[in-house]
Amino acid sequence: MTAFDLLSEPIRKYIRDQRWESLRPIQEAAIQKIIATDNNYVLISRTASGKTEAAFLPILSKVNFKGKGVKVLYISPLIALINDQFMRVEKLCEYLDVPVTKWHGEASKGAKDRLIKAPEGIVLITPESLEAMFVNKPHNIHHLFSTLEYVVIDEIHSFLGSDRGIHLQSLLQRIQKVNTGKFSTVALSATVSDENKYAELKEFLGDPEHTKVIRDTTPKPINAVFKYFERGNSELPLDLLKDLYIRTRDSKVLVFPNARGKVEEVAVKLKKLSEKVGGHANYFSHHSSVDKEVREYVEFFAKKSTHENFCISCTSTLELGIDIGNVDEVAQIDATHSIASLIQRVGRSGRREGKSSNLFLYATDRWSLLQSLACWLLFKEQYIEPISMTQKPYDVLVHQLLSMIKGASGITLTQLLEDVRSNAAFKNISAEETTEIINHLTEIDFLEKLRHEYIIGIEGEKVVNTKDFYTLFHTPVFFRVISQGVKIGELPLSAQTIIDENVYLSARIWTIKDIDYKSKKIEVLPAKDGKKPLFFGDAADTAPKIREKMLEILISDEKYDFMDEPGQEMIRQMRKYFSIYDIRSYQTDRPLFSGNDKLKFYSFTGSKVNRTLSFILNRVGIKNQLQENESEFELDFSKKSEFLSLFKDLNLNHVNFDDALTELIENSPETLNFSKWGIYLPLNYQAQLLKNRYFDFEGCNEFIRNLNFIENK
Repeated sequence: MTAFDLLSEPIRKYIRDQRWESLRPIQEAAIQKIIATDNNYVLISRTASGKTEAAFLPILSKVNFKGKGVKVLYISPLIALINDQFMRVEKLCEYLDVPVTKWHGEASKGAKDRLIKAPEGIVLITPESLEAMFVNKPHNIHHLFSTLEYVVIDEIHSFLGSDRGIHLQSLLQRIQKVNTGKFSTVALSATVSDENKYAELKEFLGDPEHTKVIRDTTPKPINAVFKYFERGNSELPLDLLKDLYIRTRDSKVLVFPNARGKVEEVAVKLKKLSEKVGGHANYFSHHSSVDKEVREYVEFFAKKSTHENFCISCTSTLELGIDIGNVDEVAQIDATHSIASLIQRVGRSGRREGKSSNLFLYATDRWSLLQSLACWLLFKEQYIEPISMTQKPYDVLVHQLLSMIKGASGITLTQLLEDVRSNAAFKNISAEETTEIINHLTEIDFLEKLRHEYIIGIEGEKVVNTKDFYTLFHTPVFFRVISQGVKIGELPLSAQTIIDENVYLSARIWTIKDIDYKSKKIEVLPAKDGKKPLFFGDAADTAPKIREKMLEILISDEKYDFMDEPGQEMIRQMRKYFSIYDIRSYQTDRPLFSGNDKLKFYSFTGSKVNRTLSFILNRVGIKNQLQENESEFELDFSKKSEFLSLFKDLNLNHVNFDDALTELIENSPETLNFSKWGIYLPLNYQAQLLKNRYFDFEGCNEFIRNLNFIENK
């Protein structure tokens, strides 16, 4: 029996009405498996390969929606993605007369009320909205989801290896606890590493033995062009922007710079170039600071523009699977921090069947060029960074303890410990550790003990009773940006936000005229003074494999026909510079330059290992500075002999860094800013969090153990 024949008649009619010539490979495979078993499944296939339908076609054919309660819960990392998928799922469900409800902060209250009154059908939600339900209306969780049969997690790679992912894992475990049966999970992704045979991914879904991976490995043709333009200052080179304009003026394009400020700079300057030569006016910016209505208009315009060309300069807000229609080309300005991110961005073009993806990659400095090349070559080798799962997420536990206690309106220690013990997200945290954290939360008045039960304490109420409580990630303080009564967007408050300074926002340049701190409002006017605008940047960690690949490129003589001559020349220059080192192995050999009273060490390893290495060196009295390229350490020349001897017998397994980490937190509490809830942990647990998440002592120890210094000739 074919996959099509296994589907219910209403679903088959839907497919016929859509005039699909055939099912996609991932759909064929998923239908056969999901209908036949109750296993969990992870569907891995390139962007725009039909993964959403691969999940919903068999689920809708299999589930009986006539019973009470929500039967399918779709979880998305983005509200915008929910709004986008809602239309697709609703259209499909019309053939079954199954209601679909959006549930998030911007969704219709009337639709939510109808669902509460008569729970049924499918609900589309974010983890944060689910958390809000647990905290504020816990009875609704049982009322809605006690007969849940399927959970669909979209873009699961965006959750893995993060606090937000552990949070989602915990929420799903808590839903399972109120479920009268056992729901199955179908997760969707375009970018998940197969290292260790997806062990971490299966573990994430809570039942590795009954979790199967279906992967469509069909390759998609990608045309790549690498171009190099040296950046002389903080602004992008004009020649780069001119080249980008010429290459994309007659296309539908997404441009991905690596920071919101650069996004705005690209949109503004390309628009000006277009105006000068009489080109189209459809140049937009799209990122989290742009007003929601403006972002939605940009998405709508792109999706409906069958004949008009456009260019959207964007951050990762358009990296995930929001359908904005047919994009011809993607341009990336400077290196992505990860291969997974590059895959997502490249996949945004050539989404229509039979179309290849097109990538223009522009680099503005030599290290960015080298890292871009390394990411691209690893991508061609089908390498994706492995998932790094947190073994003991103490900070997420703090949040979930507060959530459980608030939702229960009082709970005994025995029950609380049992709820944590039975939650797979915290399986590596002992009852003793949980008790110690509960005692600390009580000491700081986050919790209060009344007889045998714990309730939220005075200080805890201040945190729990805010919208900010529902998220596991830091929400920066954003000020509304207003021009003559019209909202332009939002900007994060920083030391750079100063009256009379210029800022980029919504593809225009504005001058700040007033800042109202009480109402969190910034008044602006269109800029006329020509002053350079401020930039707001973003940073992320890079994996060791990428940096290792960068060194491998430098010791090879391979030529790259997809790179322009200036790029080729810069790679030749870098190779010439590093030819003074007799490097035989890119995995173990590392260059050490000494001369002219300078000592430089090129680590070519990941961000976390670099941080750990820098911390260790400073701790033993060897002052060092890690350069912006994150591959080069500058050291005190007079400490060369100490530096070399340090690594001879160094074994971090025999070194107790707990006191040093505690001291670091006490002296520099901002070091813990990567964790929203870590600051409420006991100090020794904060140190452990820092050790396991900000640093990588195990990876650094392995790096040091295999390290072979190669000094310059």
